[in-house]
Amino acid sequence: MRLEKCWFCSSTVYPGHGIQFVRNDAKIFRFCRSKCHKNFKMKRNPRKVKWTKAYRRLNGKDMTQDSTFEFERKRNRPERYDRNLAENTLKAIKKIDKVRVDREARHHALRMKGKKAKEQREAAKELEQSIHMVKAPAVLEKEPALTLPKIKVKVSQPQAEENHPMEE
Repeated sequence: MRLEKCWFCSSTVYPGHGIQFVRNDAKIFRFCRSKCHKNFKMKRNPRKVKWTKAYRRLNGKDMTQDSTFEFERKRNRPERYDRNLAENTLKAIKKIDKVRVDREARHHALRMKGKKAKEQREAAKELEQSIHMVKAPAVLEKEPALTLPKIKVKVSQPQAEENHPMEE
């Protein structure tokens, strides 16, 4: 069973799924769904469309260089079947997959490291600005330190205009 990659979003295209487009110069483009095919026809660049693998790799959101990706490459060289080799390959695939998952988790943790502190700062700022919603008004009157400083604003009074009857 041959699993192809979508030309646009790099997801897996299983047999019997997706669309295949062959250009006049015999270049074959495979798409996993109509969304990718339509974006290709609209001449969109996959590196600029945020949901594609190309965008995620280019902007540091997914891992780009890792030795585990070398095992996923497509090889067109036929190999003679050897039962021991096939057994060892299947064991290696499981180990490599586990290593890749661990590395991806570490990459994600490094990306999200500063986010928690930033969220806490934003939450503290929001709480400071809207403390009146959390504390009762009586407590705020007793402890003036909890309230924000009040700013005096001059409001101009509109001049009272005399009512003139409408002239005909």
